[in-house]
Amino acid sequence: MSIPDAPDLGLPMAVPAEGLPARVRIHEVGARDGLQNEKATVPTAVKAEFVRRLAGTGLTTIEATSFVHPRWVPQLADAEELYPAVSDLPVSLPVLVPNERGLDRALALGARRVAVFASATESFAKANLNRTVDEALAMFEPVVARAKAEGVHVRGYLSMCFGDPWEGAVPVARVVEVCKALLDMGCDELSLGDTIGVATPGHVTALLSALTGADVPVSALGVHFHDTYGQALSNTLAALQQGVTTVDASAGGLGGCPYAKSATGNLATEDLVWMLRGLGIDTGVDLGRLVATSVWMAAHLGRPSPSRTVRALSHQEQ
Repeated sequence: MSIPDAPDLGLPMAVPAEGLPARVRIHEVGARDGLQNEKATVPTAVKAEFVRRLAGTGLTTIEATSFVHPRWVPQLADAEELYPAVSDLPVSLPVLVPNERGLDRALALGARRVAVFASATESFAKANLNRTVDEALAMFEPVVARAKAEGVHVRGYLSMCFGDPWEGAVPVARVVEVCKALLDMGCDELSLGDTIGVATPGHVTALLSALTGADVPVSALGVHFHDTYGQALSNTLAALQQGVTTVDASAGGLGGCPYAKSATGNLATEDLVWMLRGLGIDTGVDLGRLVATSVWMAAHLGRPSPSRTVRALSHQEQ
């Protein structure tokens, strides 16, 4: 399918602010994190077209799928079919690998960027991986080592960095400890997850300051905010002020977390691009094409996009 022409949009005036990066890399998670919790099965062809349309917007990193056991995430059971259908795209296509078997499957298809998924809290490690935090880290160590030996880039996701539905507030020192463990085992970058959306800007600033104070380079850090309490954009701005230049987002605001029922949607990529454009920060993303892509995907899912920017601009287009 061809990508439709972008609509003419009213875009925000760019007013740069001091102390912010000139460019931000958006790590698009809509095709993996966004679709993994859908109740209805999304056909492989639709997923592939979604990834292709996202690539056509200028996004350079699009998380394609997950090589977890189909029993745990049935929506992504078609990883072996999907990845070859999009692997020709000139973008980075990271995939999630929960263990060595998942890594084997990803490497067999030529994946060059993988991610492991850890937790800062014991309760979520038990719910998500049926392991303690230390047991999960031990499971990931050979995965990361093998991936690095193959010259593959490894991202470490860390869930529950700000709050946990069972344990409450998560101590900053605990998050720093697990981050250091992931970096020490060889992860190239980390994504700090606000899985249930409870972070606030001061908390974000405190965590990032603690990490850089523990000699974790800010260049190795990305942020992954959920918008449960409407704080995702303000938290992102706080992260940018601390020097972060990688932000996870999901086209149309798709996604949640199947193991944390209080986790609502991810930060919408369109909302992020709107804010960054207004701050004069380059993303390389065509907002019109992105909105059109999310409207297309929402039609396949049978419901409107939760993104305020998608709703505003698609209404403007009509």
